[in-house]
Amino acid sequence: MALLIRNGQIVTSNDSYRADIYCEAETITQIGSQLAAPPGATVVDAAGKYVFPGFIDPHVHIHLPFMGTHAKDTYETASRAAIVGGTTTLIEMICPSRSDEPLAAFDLWKARGVGHSACDFTFHMGVTRFDALAESQLREIVKAGLSSFKVFLAYRGAFGVDDAELYHTMRLAKELGVIVTAHCENADLVSERCKMLLSQGKTGPEWHEPSRPEYVEAEGVHHLMSFAAAHGTHCYIVHTSCEPAVREALLARAKGAKVWIETLIQYLTLDKTHAELPDFEGSKFVMSPPLRDKRNQAFLWDNLANGNISTLATDHAPFDFKGQKEMGRGDFTKIPNGIPSLEDRVNVFFTEGVKTGRIDINRFVDAASTQAAKLFGLYPRKGAIQLGSDADLVIYDPNYKGTISVKNQLMAVDYNPFEGRQISGRPSVVVVRGQIAARDGKFTGDPIRGQYLKREPSHF
Repeated sequence: MALLIRNGQIVTSNDSYRADIYCEAETITQIGSQLAAPPGATVVDAAGKYVFPGFIDPHVHIHLPFMGTHAKDTYETASRAAIVGGTTTLIEMICPSRSDEPLAAFDLWKARGVGHSACDFTFHMGVTRFDALAESQLREIVKAGLSSFKVFLAYRGAFGVDDAELYHTMRLAKELGVIVTAHCENADLVSERCKMLLSQGKTGPEWHEPSRPEYVEAEGVHHLMSFAAAHGTHCYIVHTSCEPAVREALLARAKGAKVWIETLIQYLTLDKTHAELPDFEGSKFVMSPPLRDKRNQAFLWDNLANGNISTLATDHAPFDFKGQKEMGRGDFTKIPNGIPSLEDRVNVFFTEGVKTGRIDINRFVDAASTQAAKLFGLYPRKGAIQLGSDADLVIYDPNYKGTISVKNQLMAVDYNPFEGRQISGRPSVVVVRGQIAARDGKFTGDPIRGQYLKREPSHF
């Protein structure tokens, strides 16, 4: 299986140049000018197009039991949607309940992907309890190829950990060289505010954001940083939605904390007015942390552009409006949280970031691919265009014009949060480990070729 990509403008996190790329045995074996294609090789002309390393979404949910229901995607649907949108590697959150044993959860989540995914994938291991059995099994899970944990400082009684559990998770992560990813909100503040709002008859989706305002997220970041300082643990704050939360992380970083920050395409392009739409339409836009006041967006864009915010993810969590989001009619606390966006992240980011000049094209690649690879033990196998790297490549047409719609998406959910949004740019060809997997918005690849990626602890 040989592939030659000719005449493209190669763009990485730190370079841009015109060259050909030859791929064989799933890897990049030559980069140069006027490379010759051997007999039988597939040749793609990338003239007038960019060639990016395959994009990595470092925060998705596919198998997700949550709030009495399950997310709608499977690996069959999510991986194809990812590839068509230019994402060739997923990092899924394993989210066991507190009563589940970690090793059993790891085996379950892994089995959902192996033999079912079109793209490569790995996991963050959710730590939802900490006791002697959990610690022993977490050690085994790290040996099995995971190098990142996930903790929730929210969802008390479901996924959330208490402070003693947080302390010991941080200790173990430091010992093993594992980075801790964290959902930062103050669970008790959220709980009390929800009770107050419901008692006042404020039950619609528009009250979700006021139930967990910006200071609740910022306090969660501050709380995490205090516990990280106890052991010097490396941390990664997921789905950061607002200026106060980012500033707490940056303040801790200035004091020596080893902390990285993620934001989401939703926070850059949608705002809390979407959750205030009438006729319960706002429930489509309920997630945690919530969509915020639009004034936060310029700050998020600026800090993504300058690298203070390292990565752009989705927190993809697909729940249907009909029958699932509607569970929360009359009580916003029962709306399944999540906004599906896996398929559209790259195109919306390119349109709203690169095309508008908010972010340069190298930082675009860095935030949507390379930084995640470096932080989570995948670089330079992923997130790079260099000899020996996996041949995960996106030939991108910057001149494409189109409109996002649920009518032509591959995500298995009954709405699209970006419905009707115009995009300027789309993957023309997507390559997964040397094999063409998508062309012009259509999945054309092997639906079960994706591999589980083992990772080594980084120790940074």
